[in-house]
Amino acid sequence: MIRFILPVLLLIAASPAFAMPDPLVIAHRGASGERPEHTRAAYDLAIDQGADMIEPDLVMTRDGHLVVRHENEISETTDVADHPGFADRRTTRTIDGMAVTGWFTEDFTLAELRTLRARERLPSLRPGNTAFTEESILTFAEVIAIARAGSARTGRTIGVAPELKHPTHFAAAGLPMEAALVAVLAAHDLMAADSPVLIQCFEVGPLRALNGLTDAPLLQLMWSLGVPADQPDVTYAAMATPAGLAQIATYADAIGVDTAMIVPVTASGASGAPTTLIPDAHAAGLQVVAWTFRAEDVFLPADYRSDLPGWLKRFYALGVDAVFSDFPGVAVAARDHPLP
Repeated sequence: MIRFILPVLLLIAASPAFAMPDPLVIAHRGASGERPEHTRAAYDLAIDQGADMIEPDLVMTRDGHLVVRHENEISETTDVADHPGFADRRTTRTIDGMAVTGWFTEDFTLAELRTLRARERLPSLRPGNTAFTEESILTFAEVIAIARAGSARTGRTIGVAPELKHPTHFAAAGLPMEAALVAVLAAHDLMAADSPVLIQCFEVGPLRALNGLTDAPLLQLMWSLGVPADQPDVTYAAMATPAGLAQIATYADAIGVDTAMIVPVTASGASGAPTTLIPDAHAAGLQVVAWTFRAEDVFLPADYRSDLPGWLKRFYALGVDAVFSDFPGVAVAARDHPLP
């Protein structure tokens, strides 16, 4: 079902209709370039910088709560290793076909995770973020509350773009994510086609299931390499063809793709000629969201080093409908002040 066009989401909580900017700026895990990702500090800063939506990655606790972390393995993003009482929970699990060692959210109750503190995931690249040491682990419901408080504070629509991480893994552990997600959305009146929410997943089956459970907008995530964990016989490259996009349009409203699927990087490390993905997706009735725009040179092509605004403006000019950025303030400024 076709639910929405990204730039015309409505204000939260029965406020009057309000057209959002085009393209949208989605704060990737909050303003994660300037605060530890997925923290209240990161989300509040993103809202204050003008972001239209904030993004929480969702994983599950042992007692069935949706919490916000980059991955279910949390040694990189929390101080769990500093808690002697949790030392015996360090283990190795297979996640999407790869062996991962560490501490996993599905082995903790929500109350136990509340005792941890968030940590910067990329301390060598973002040393300033390591000063924020008292941020706690948030639930999905708390991120919705942050968005609503931000809407009230700024007078703007602040949407929420949750991503389901590893739903097949959690289903096998007896923790189905789709039901938990729908329960939170329903409790916060975010089930309608015009709700300021955008549900994402790299897997296909969960989005197909959610298509029958909610009218809220759905986004199929893809990247230039790899396959969906739940459909390993289908590549993302095949899904990005006109035939593949037509299939996606039967259950989702948008695609979220890494920048290389729109502007490939050449062998020299510079940006190349754009593909036809944006017009192909639009022809299929799908919106296009590009990820992830970061300011550090290691994440930029050689011809855009130290020029995140220019890199963003290239995608805006190509007609992308939204962007994910760790630096939402830069993305907003590049959109709203396109010249020079």
